[in-house]
Amino acid sequence: MSSAVLVNSMTRRAQGGRQYACDVDSSEHAVLVYDGDCGFCSVAAAWITTKWKKPKAPEAVPAQRLGEVDLEHLGLTADDVKMASWWVEDGRKSRGHLAIARALIAAGTGWRLIGQLLLLPPVRWLAAIGYRIVSRFRYRLPG
Repeated sequence: MSSAVLVNSMTRRAQGGRQYACDVDSSEHAVLVYDGDCGFCSVAAAWITTKWKKPKAPEAVPAQRLGEVDLEHLGLTADDVKMASWWVEDGRKSRGHLAIARALIAAGTGWRLIGQLLLLPPVRWLAAIGYRIVSRFRYRLPG
């Protein structure tokens, strides 16, 4: 993970002695938070990271790797990340199909067009339905 996104990769202790692996900072780079226990989600996140251009590439982070402090820093809760993927950039959050659209936009070239299309009605409405179906059956999908 890039040092700009993970400001402090050293393990630290918060209240109650719980350890957190990282501090995530979305002020310089966007962050895609996804379900790291889902094979399909992990494969999709790994695929999109290959499309992002360096050096200011967004960061894809499994939700399970984020502690309470990291989630709070992103403006998310544990319940939020259990329900959907999230795109956090400059304090703005996008959930589910909108997060996927923003991740595609960040990839540039033809992927940017697909991402922008996913933000336009009626495609946006269909993408919301598609995201709900995929997220409901994600553990049955390959990956």
